Amino acid sequence: MEVRKPMKLVHQINLAFGIGLVLVLAVTGIVIHYVLLDHLIGAQKEDMKAMSAEMTASLKKEFIPMSGIAANEISLAMPVTPSNSSISAILTDNTGSIITVAPFKKVEPLTIAVTSTEAASVQKIRDGNDKNYITVDKVTPQGKLTLYTPMSKVRTIEQALLKQLLIVFGAAGLAMLLFSLFITKKLIKPLIRLRDELTKVKERRFADVTFIKAGGEIGSVAKSVYDMAGELNRFNHVQKQFFQNASHELKTPLMSISGYAEGIRDGVFEGESVRKGLDIIMNESARLKKLVTEMTLLAKLDSEEDVFKSEEVCLQDLLTETVERLNPLLVKKGITLHAEYGDMPTVMLCADRDKLLQAMLNVVSNAVRYARHHIYIHAEIREGQAVIRVSDDGPGIPEDLLPYLFHRFVKGKDGESGLGLAISRAIIERCGGLIQAGNGSGGGAVISLQFPGIT
Repeated sequence: MEVRKPMKLVHQINLAFGIGLVLVLAVTGIVIHYVLLDHLIGAQKEDMKAMSAEMTASLKKEFIPMSGIAANEISLAMPVTPSNSSISAILTDNTGSIITVAPFKKVEPLTIAVTSTEAASVQKIRDGNDKNYITVDKVTPQGKLTLYTPMSKVRTIEQALLKQLLIVFGAAGLAMLLFSLFITKKLIKPLIRLRDELTKVKERRFADVTFIKAGGEIGSVAKSVYDMAGELNRFNHVQKQFFQNASHELKTPLMSISGYAEGIRDGVFEGESVRKGLDIIMNESARLKKLVTEMTLLAKLDSEEDVFKSEEVCLQDLLTETVERLNPLLVKKGITLHAEYGDMPTVMLCADRDKLLQAMLNVVSNAVRYARHHIYIHAEIREGQAVIRVSDDGPGIPEDLLPYLFHRFVKGKDGESGLGLAISRAIIERCGGLIQAGNGSGGGAVISLQFPGIT
């Protein structure tokens, strides 16, 4: 079965514009036809009214009474002649009988016999029932004067004018069509280039994606595609780097575990060496377990809804437990932690307590890793939100690392797996909060957390 290729967007736009232009011109032509015809008829009637006024004035001066008209004849005995040869006149008396019909070649009294058929036709015109003529009535001393002219002459003029207008419209429509082709090509060209860049993304050639300069919404989409490609390229790079680092980190403890296990099995280690080997095996196993646990948790936070169980959590209790959990590490490294949240009213957060505690432990332990002597935890209520700031007196965060600090697989100089802060961000965002990183004015890193709190 043959599959028809879809019509290109440029052809769809041009076809739609062409059809729309034809419809607009057709409707415009029909409207102009009736408007122009109505205008010409109105103008013709105004001319006929002016002419009837002149003829009425002439009739007041000259009038020849009629007598001896037979029943089947109408005596035309009055020189009523319009100045325009395309206009005819009918003069009737007060009883409705036709007195005369004009134009005449000579302005003099005449007697012309008119058959009953012709009289009926003239009567139909006089009554305004013949749609082929334009009529105007004027009351005179002798009766009623009716001027009439054929509609065909007005239609001829209207058709000539309409033909010229249609030619002008056709030329304008053609110019608009050509202009639309130019504009469409200008608009479609960035889309075609954007499609090529998306093809590169599809083929995972993120580094080859270039920025397409365009205006309006297309420019916004082009920038989003370019930023997305950069993010994917960075993610791809750090992911490869992570797997390289992870394989190295996994390989080293696995070699230690395997080496000490084989040595103990084969009797290479004796006495205290056996115990030391078992300790190393336990430590390396715990390190592997932690790495696997972090990767599994992050994957669950991204994909599973039911892994997060919300409840009301007291912020002060959460911060107190965080400090207590990290106190042995603080004592070991000789770091003093300053907590400032005692005067704050009780704040309840809607969160998964265990996971939010883990996020706080990740943030504060990260500060412990880089702090020299002091760590500060400050909590307050600001604009209806609970704001927590964790700062240290360490070297701070490198500027080139700040935009990517909470991305997975990103770690600093002395970092571990690069998953701790990524896990913290995932947990805090699932709590409806926001986490940001920066450097203090006096040096050192500052991690800010914001939560919608219930006081």
